[in-house]
Amino acid sequence: MNDLTIRLETEQDYRAVEELTREAFWNVYIPGAVEHYYVHQMRTHPDFLPELAFVLEHEGRIIGNIMYTKAWLEDETGWRKEILSFGPLCVAPEYQRQKLGKILIEHSFDAARRLGYDVNINFGNPGNYVSRGFVSCKKKNVSYLADGNFPTALLVCELVPNALDGRKWMYIPSTAADCCEDAAAVATFDATFPPKEKAWQPSQEEFYIYRHSSVVR
Repeated sequence: MNDLTIRLETEQDYRAVEELTREAFWNVYIPGAVEHYYVHQMRTHPDFLPELAFVLEHEGRIIGNIMYTKAWLEDETGWRKEILSFGPLCVAPEYQRQKLGKILIEHSFDAARRLGYDVNINFGNPGNYVSRGFVSCKKKNVSYLADGNFPTALLVCELVPNALDGRKWMYIPSTAADCCEDAAAVATFDATFPPKEKAWQPSQEEFYIYRHSSVVR
């Protein structure tokens, strides 16, 4: 695709990015969506990294974006390592399956390396990310919080080879997404957008299965 531009998000892009996020995630994981509210609130959270908030433009229109927060890994001694977690990663529905998400990931990973980050971890459908260098958290000995669990959807990507040295790690996510638990606030914010019908679709069950299953061997 010609005439693609990747640049940092500006304040003037905020609403367009929120609209894009709503369209990209509507009915994908739940009936409706919360990700556009997350984007709206994330920008004021202390863990947000504006230097890694990129938008992808085609012919002057924003058709994709990626955003990051800080996250942490803690080893058995209590030492913490600051890492990254991206999301939402959005591509406008009519532009999906054209490897534009790959372009955003690779561009932002290059920027993250320049900032000194060497690991990215996020929850997602493995089928969307294993071709981008992500592996099961089990393979990198990274459990979720203090429960020693290895969720199927918890995926690890070393931005620098061998950044994780085999010791036991516990993943500690940012609290930035906690805002999405306030259903009333999500609904109030969503009401500022044109109405859309909430519906069930199979991807919601697929996400539930990934989210609630674990790697045990």
